[in-house]
Amino acid sequence: MSLTQAFFEDDVPRLVPRLADVTLADLPAEVGLFPLVGTLLLPRGKLPLNVFEPRYVALVEDALAGERLIGVIQPFGDGEEDEEETGPLPLFEVGTLGRITSFSERMDGTFAITLTGISRFRYLRESGERRGYRRARIDASAYAGDLSELPPAPFDREHMMTSLRAYFQLRGMGVRWEVIDRLEDDALLIALPMICPFPSPEKQALLEADTLTDRARVLQSLLDLSDPTLDDGPPS
Repeated sequence: MSLTQAFFEDDVPRLVPRLADVTLADLPAEVGLFPLVGTLLLPRGKLPLNVFEPRYVALVEDALAGERLIGVIQPFGDGEEDEEETGPLPLFEVGTLGRITSFSERMDGTFAITLTGISRFRYLRESGERRGYRRARIDASAYAGDLSELPPAPFDREHMMTSLRAYFQLRGMGVRWEVIDRLEDDALLIALPMICPFPSPEKQALLEADTLTDRARVLQSLLDLSDPTLDDGPPS
């Protein structure tokens, strides 16, 4: 055994488990929330964020001091309501626990972070505020499968890619197709729902799809519905 092997195989206790070793028992019953309109974090996905609002800077600081977990969840509506006048925005029932897997603090005290999706959770109820950000009681027990290896999800990749090209072309969006083409099927079904600019309800439908196969079916339906050439309505 080399010195390097001996070093890495030594049983040094970790403050947080490796991503590959996370179990339901490691997930909290309460978490700080980062409500984001039209933003989706899926299990095993990676979400880069610029964090500059003081309350969310505080959220990142608290997460870094603990288990490094943040609850990403969508609010209803367009998110432009004034919370001081209307109160906290209502939230969808399902969000995703993300772990801070990289961060950089800028000179002005703001952060650039990357969240890696761990597991979906069910939002139960608010548990008050801490340092200006919302906290909630959550339950991830229904999503234990998010912590396991993803089973194969059969779908028509050629059809999906054709629909995707039409979707991006219609919106004038530039895409690095060579990167997308190299993605394995499971990675594709994580990346596409996160990068496609679907409205919040559609994003939520993708998040709440039970299995990877269900997600592929929802994604294909959304792409087809966005393609005007597939309008099956009666001629006018």
